[in-house]
Amino acid sequence: MHIESYTFNMQKKHLARNLKNKIIEKLTRNPIVALLGPRQCGKSTLAKEIISKFPEAIYLDLERPSDLMKLQDPEAFFLENKNRLICLDEIQRSPDIFPLLRSIVDETNRNGQFLILGSASRDLLKQSTESLAGRITYLELTPFRINELPAKSTTDRNHWLKGGFPKSFLTKTDNESFEWRLDFIKTFLERDIPQMGFQITTKNIERFWTMCAHSHGQLFNASKLGASLGLTHPSTSRYLDILEQTFVIRTLPPYENNLKKRLVKSPKIYLRDTGILHALLRIEHTNDLFGHPIYGHSWEGRAIENIIVNYPQYQFSFYRTASGNELDLIVQKGEKTLAIECKASSAPTIEKTSINALSDLSIKNCLVIAPVKTPYQIRKNTWVMPLLDAVKNLESFF
Repeated sequence: MHIESYTFNMQKKHLARNLKNKIIEKLTRNPIVALLGPRQCGKSTLAKEIISKFPEAIYLDLERPSDLMKLQDPEAFFLENKNRLICLDEIQRSPDIFPLLRSIVDETNRNGQFLILGSASRDLLKQSTESLAGRITYLELTPFRINELPAKSTTDRNHWLKGGFPKSFLTKTDNESFEWRLDFIKTFLERDIPQMGFQITTKNIERFWTMCAHSHGQLFNASKLGASLGLTHPSTSRYLDILEQTFVIRTLPPYENNLKKRLVKSPKIYLRDTGILHALLRIEHTNDLFGHPIYGHSWEGRAIENIIVNYPQYQFSFYRTASGNELDLIVQKGEKTLAIECKASSAPTIEKTSINALSDLSIKNCLVIAPVKTPYQIRKNTWVMPLLDAVKNLESFF
């Protein structure tokens, strides 16, 4: 354990998190900053790095009994340390603290009072944080994004196979990474879900999550999926909501406008981390991925996730008509719209159904994200490019 931790700490120096400076900036402007994200994505490591910049800052892990004991009288503790930045890790374990934070923040009346970390999304914490309106800002930390990786020829492929969770991506071998991800899945199902208060059997949520992996990149059909698992439609929708609120699944809504066309109305579902997707499907090595039916959808999900998390200020959807015209991702920046297609081929082409969709929506520019080495133009106003180039230069195509 000591050796693994040491290796991780040495390597992470080369993997600076893009969110670091933004968190520090938000702390100078807000009394409370909430950093949310899945377990093991690096929240605690990043928080400790940040609070080291603040004199006499305090870090409390609310899963550690000795730290939790310090909050037997939380009001007294907070007031005693009112001039320090206090970091509260795994805040969802002590939701009763939220009402007190409001009074402490109002009494001390300064920014940078609390950095709180949680493994549940804003919606799950909403009931507990309603009293903090106007006092708290939310940021999401994801597993490593492609634009946080070191510039090495093999890194991109490893990131696709292993995913972005630090202790998965930074392993030396595929086998070590695969074993870590299997352990993560087991712990998430058997410990994390129950600790968050969900009354749900481990077997059912595991089967549902695995079925979602098989449906990755496809339309979510609650009735069909529920029937295959022996679940009701409401139960299926609830399971999806739980996995979405705990940051392991993303639903992508369909594009909506006033076109006189029959549009698909169901969302698409994606596992947010390809490493977890591959572990659930027992894909251990790159060669296994090449031969698996999920290959194309896996690439699509990775590309879409990296675009969305890097541009949270935009609106995202997909487009599909009953006649088959479709686009993988529609990016809306105010009144401007950009189309994105995701192709897992090193020699991608754009289908007529996509060209028709561009015409349907009067979209001028289209990016085709593919595993190519350099960008090039494939047709008028349509460019093929690597994922990293698309992430770095997205705004220039509006």
